[in-house]
Amino acid sequence: MYLCNFEPYFTMIYPKIPLAQSIIEICLAKGVTNIIISPGSRNAPLIIGFVNNPKFTCYSIADERSAAFFALGIAQQIKKPVAIICTSGSALLNYYPAFAEAFYSQIPLVVISADRPLNKIDIGDGQTIRQEKVFENHSLYNANLLEGASSENDLKINEAINHAISKKGPVHINAPFEEPLYETVSELSVAVNTFASANAIPFVSTENWVEFASIWNTSKKKLVIVGVNEPNAIDTSIVDFLANDASVVVMTETTSNLHHPSFINTIDTIITPFSSDDYKVFQPEILITFGGMVVSKRIKAALRKYQPKHHWHIDSLRAYNTFGCLTKHFEADPNTFFNAFIPLFQPVKSDYFDIFDAINTLRKEKHKTYLSKIPFTDFKVFEKVIQSLPTNSHFQIGNSSAIRYAQLIDIHPSIEVYCNRGTSGIDGSTSTAIGAAVANEKQTVLITGDISFLYDSNALWNNYIPKNFKIILINNGGGGIFRILPGHDETPVFNTFFETSHCLTAEHLAKMYGFEYAIASDETSLTEGLHKMYVQNDKPYILEIFTPTRENDTVLLRYFDALQ
Repeated sequence: MYLCNFEPYFTMIYPKIPLAQSIIEICLAKGVTNIIISPGSRNAPLIIGFVNNPKFTCYSIADERSAAFFALGIAQQIKKPVAIICTSGSALLNYYPAFAEAFYSQIPLVVISADRPLNKIDIGDGQTIRQEKVFENHSLYNANLLEGASSENDLKINEAINHAISKKGPVHINAPFEEPLYETVSELSVAVNTFASANAIPFVSTENWVEFASIWNTSKKKLVIVGVNEPNAIDTSIVDFLANDASVVVMTETTSNLHHPSFINTIDTIITPFSSDDYKVFQPEILITFGGMVVSKRIKAALRKYQPKHHWHIDSLRAYNTFGCLTKHFEADPNTFFNAFIPLFQPVKSDYFDIFDAINTLRKEKHKTYLSKIPFTDFKVFEKVIQSLPTNSHFQIGNSSAIRYAQLIDIHPSIEVYCNRGTSGIDGSTSTAIGAAVANEKQTVLITGDISFLYDSNALWNNYIPKNFKIILINNGGGGIFRILPGHDETPVFNTFFETSHCLTAEHLAKMYGFEYAIASDETSLTEGLHKMYVQNDKPYILEIFTPTRENDTVLLRYFDALQ
């Protein structure tokens, strides 16, 4: 973090370029005060202005891809836009993976790219590409500015930030700067205009609510599925209402951060052993969904085949037709929807909950028995690691195998869970986790696979990592997800081009970046390693756990057979 201890006599320094002044002043007025800077030259006017103003908190992250995911992790936690600043040319393109993740995860990011003037584009000048609208497919707003300060530019900058706030997603501001770039002044030469954020989407009209209430009140099989959701976001009264309705089954994903003893929190454990007859009993009349992306491929496949008569999605902004049967999008947040709708609901006699509650109880017993007998493999590691997490901690999960294993294991309700499920990519899990650790005050733990960790190893090239940040790295020698998927064949082609077999470790990376490092390769060393990791908070920690490559998929696949 760039920290400035300004004395009372300190003279403010501003970039001389008026357009840079306008961008900086509007960001300040809009409350965009966390600034992630990718070092460069064309963005010098912005760097000068942001870094020399103590009202901004500035971070310098050299790798643009990592910088963008770091920013995403901060924005994920503070629920406010974070700005990312880069120079011209290919630097901007490296923001795209995090930009797309922010779009699908509804996280506000403001990308501000410095550019060459328009007459320098496509003439063979260095570090120039066509930057205007480069994120158009995933951007909520593109502010392509002209040189110089103007009311038109002010309007575009305002609109971009307003969209990031009100529509919860990424926007792009492209600003052309002509040399000289480093000149400064002691007084502002612009007086910017700011415009309020767009009004929030109004709650859906209640004109047809009697019709929807009638459907609810006559349906005996109602399934609620909760995807990615913020901790403590749903009113307790709503949780209790859903938990105490005999016609309602609630299934929550690990990333839902929603808990109740009667909710089913390991979806795949319940439905994977189902026969076609079981699925017909399970098939709901009404499916209600809220929250973000759903991890479970099995529940997606099941509900696409055994579709409900009605699928209602509750979200103030978007509704994805994930199951191919969406019939109503209620444009509201879940609390507003349920608090208004619950008074219209009436109980109906049903055994829907009882049937699947009994199955859930049986599955938990078989799960416990199976886990007690398996050898030291990925599945055993995930069980031990998740059981070891400190209460009230912050848990970040990598994609691919990591999130899928986590979906099978109970997590303590006090633990906040996050994963980049917008695009489900492996490319920024570590960077995001570090950003989140910087922005929250809790103990932050990341569990990730080896390929994801190695792919994002520049995340460790970061001067802001909290001393109590922990990485639990599961190294099974390749992309374990490809061994879980059906159809793989043990050949050199598979090992090289799908699984990406390797013999790399994190040891030298840990040493280079100043992490404490330890390894585990069996239950005893894992237990000891976890204990040592949690009590050591003088420097960030990597615990690398080595598991057998070929046994992991066998143990997992046999698990679902054991649940029968």
